[in-house]
Amino acid sequence: MSDTPFGFGLPPEEPDDGDEGKKKDQQSGGGQGPANPFGFGMTGAGGLGGPGADNPFAAMFGSMNPNDLGAAFQQLGQMLSYEGGPVNWDMAKQIARQTVSQGTPDGRKDASVGPAERNAVQEAVRLADLWLDDATALPSGAGTAVAWSRAEWVEATLPAWRELVDPVAERVGNAMGDVLPEEMQAMAGPLIGMMRSMGGAMFGTQIGQAVGVLAGEVVGSTDVGLPLGPAGKAALLPVNIESFGKDLGVPQEEVRLYLALREAAHQRLFAHVPWLRSHLFGAVEGYARGIKVDTAKLEDVVGQFDPQNPEQLQEALQQGMFQPEDTPEQKAALARLETALALVEGWVDAVVHTAAKPRLSSADALRETLRRRRASGGPAEQTFATLIGLELRPRRLRDASRLWASLTDARGVDGRDGLWAHPDMLPTATDLDDPDGFVHREQLDFSELDKMLGEAAGKPDLKKKDQGEDGDDGRDEPKGDGRE
Repeated sequence: MSDTPFGFGLPPEEPDDGDEGKKKDQQSGGGQGPANPFGFGMTGAGGLGGPGADNPFAAMFGSMNPNDLGAAFQQLGQMLSYEGGPVNWDMAKQIARQTVSQGTPDGRKDASVGPAERNAVQEAVRLADLWLDDATALPSGAGTAVAWSRAEWVEATLPAWRELVDPVAERVGNAMGDVLPEEMQAMAGPLIGMMRSMGGAMFGTQIGQAVGVLAGEVVGSTDVGLPLGPAGKAALLPVNIESFGKDLGVPQEEVRLYLALREAAHQRLFAHVPWLRSHLFGAVEGYARGIKVDTAKLEDVVGQFDPQNPEQLQEALQQGMFQPEDTPEQKAALARLETALALVEGWVDAVVHTAAKPRLSSADALRETLRRRRASGGPAEQTFATLIGLELRPRRLRDASRLWASLTDARGVDGRDGLWAHPDMLPTATDLDDPDGFVHREQLDFSELDKMLGEAAGKPDLKKKDQGEDGDDGRDEPKGDGRE
């Protein structure tokens, strides 16, 4: 992993999928089932390993000197009185905004987007959409183009984070009440309520810190391979684009345009493949359903919990109480998610390269930089490993990109993009092992099947007519001619 947060930048070499890659995953704590998958105590208000890394209360309460005690107890009261969902999203938003206001480790502060930057982003997205018209059969998916500050990115993406994280947090929150026998739950109601409020605050603090750090790195709304922003809105972050391109030796206009191509390509895919978003988010939820809680450890904590010492719950969380188990359900959900992400990122990579290669002299260099950034541990991997133990890195980005490029050569743009019509038509993880086999496999003509089904639905006497024409009583045949 590179020295920069979330692995941005250009590391000396790309990690392999073999032993070297596994070794880096172990060293970075990424991947499925890290030592502390929910990341409590892993990040602070200043970012990963920053101030408050050992105690998230420090992110909320400051240095806890005597002058801060009044505000500290007031915020603790707000924490314990929280009665919302599994995550205190008000607190998450507050912590994320505080983290953004502190700036990034390189000293770059957030700033409002000026008219010149806004116009530059809008022009880049407009031009990118024109170029993409020749590279894909999918029409434009960006109704508007916007330039966001980091704080605006936080505000715009929190609804998507809520949808992704709530299923995991709810699973954990329910476990807090399930460990007690039914007859004891009524008596222990206030204690359970307090623990759930504390859990919501802990999740809110951790998510706020992670999202705040992530806001200092992303360049658009689709960096992590998931549609985090509002539908139909292509978004770029000028302050982060400037930081991203600073040491690349590429004109800033070309960097902005290449990133606009990627953002616009993602928007086309998510706008015109209606099942894709729910497929990706559903895989995350499927993973959450497979999470198992260490009930024995949780029972011990519940039995010994001292309301006057709320940090006791924090200490228990740091010890890995909610360590996910390597269940078949989680493996299947993770495999679906990783394959889908690789196909999304591979398609975007292939389409953008087709559009940019003839027009941008720096297309190859920018492509390789972004590939390595993702392979070395991008923002999605680190954020989700911190929050829910999920690694969203598309491990097989290059394989997927080659497959999409081969499909373009063999079937043309329309044939390639037509595979997004239904999830069952897409390549599988096995197909990524044998891309040539998939590319040259006999294509199924679904249009003929649809035509047959439509005719059967509109002509109830079709079977009788076929029987008369064929001279066959058809008793052993299904509806239709039954010969296909």
